[in-house]
Amino acid sequence: MTSAVPGTLAAFLCLFFQTADIADVVAQEVTGKQPVATDRPERKITEIRIGYLRAYAPQLALSLLDLPPRDEGVAGANVAIGDNNTTGKFLSQKFSLDIAEVKPDAEAVQAFNDLIAKGDRYVVADLSARQLLSIADIARDKGVLLFNVGATDDSLREEDCRINIFHVAPTRSMLADALAQYLVVKKWPNWVLLYGSHEQDHLYADALRRAAARFGGQIVAEKEFKDTGTARRTDTGATQIQQQISVFTQDLPEHDVVLVADESEVFGTYVPYRTWTPRLVAGTAGLVASSWHPASEQWGGIQMQSRFLRTTGRRMLSKDMSAWTAVRAVGEASTRTNGDDPKKIGDYIRSDDFSVAAFKGQKLTFRKWNHQLRQPILLGDTKSVVSTSPQEGYLHQISELDTLGIDQPETKCILK
Repeated sequence: MTSAVPGTLAAFLCLFFQTADIADVVAQEVTGKQPVATDRPERKITEIRIGYLRAYAPQLALSLLDLPPRDEGVAGANVAIGDNNTTGKFLSQKFSLDIAEVKPDAEAVQAFNDLIAKGDRYVVADLSARQLLSIADIARDKGVLLFNVGATDDSLREEDCRINIFHVAPTRSMLADALAQYLVVKKWPNWVLLYGSHEQDHLYADALRRAAARFGGQIVAEKEFKDTGTARRTDTGATQIQQQISVFTQDLPEHDVVLVADESEVFGTYVPYRTWTPRLVAGTAGLVASSWHPASEQWGGIQMQSRFLRTTGRRMLSKDMSAWTAVRAVGEASTRTNGDDPKKIGDYIRSDDFSVAAFKGQKLTFRKWNHQLRQPILLGDTKSVVSTSPQEGYLHQISELDTLGIDQPETKCILK
């Protein structure tokens, strides 16, 4: 082989990478020669700052195993920052993460403004629906893109939708639809619905009712479990809980599955194995629908799980994956647009060219009509992934993922 061959290859690689800096490195690897010194100035580093605004307070849970880690969500975002920088260094892009916290019932505007003052133009929001709406229009006016990773409220994607908010967290309707599809496929169509007395419990119960009507399930009975304000874990023992749940479910008609809507964590964990009749439990207890599962290992998931465990020292939860996906979406769009212009990045994310890989078997995209991320939903128990929805046989003219949640003909969203 003559010396012209390595030179030709280096020239081709230089054109491929479209940067003289990288071409020098490639030429050195191919030819074994040091690059010739030039007067070319160093390339300017583009810093892309991403904010993470979260509503946080220590939480109680019925099970000690369900206590959320202190860095839930933030850990996923930090891992994604590292992934973005792995690619970004070749394009002279540097990503960083700024974190701000507010109380769950506090105002979020000041904390949001503090992030903007630092130069953040992309904010991952782990907030309540009310808090997210309080900053949405301010963010729009300042050209800031928001990525919702915490609020599952369908209203945020419908009557309260905003053009500058991208929703990575699945909606309650998506979670309920994923569960309903599986139960119908298994031919377990008759359901009893037990729901809590708090607003979020009622919203998830509504989503389950909608899913039943949509996919052919039948809710044969409903009961509300009132929150009496006890100290939960300390006020009740295993024997008393067993008797209470058994009596609560004693007079139910014949059914296949008990659906539990208890997002407020008052009683749901106590339902499995304690019902009057031996029945499957699903919803917020038993078989649970979520955007991710700590035991997921398909589609390269084991690689993601191992890397996350090595980096953080714990397993990856749904909110970690949502935050990771949000930060990677910014990174992917920044790479493709080769810059840090929020308008160009927002336009690209909305375009047909955008997709993000998130270890779920297919590339994920955002719905144009309400900016909800299309994604498979995992159904699992405490140990493993049981199934993934959409279930086989549920077809759609655009994407099978659109069988989960509010479809375009149903939407009330007018992006503005």
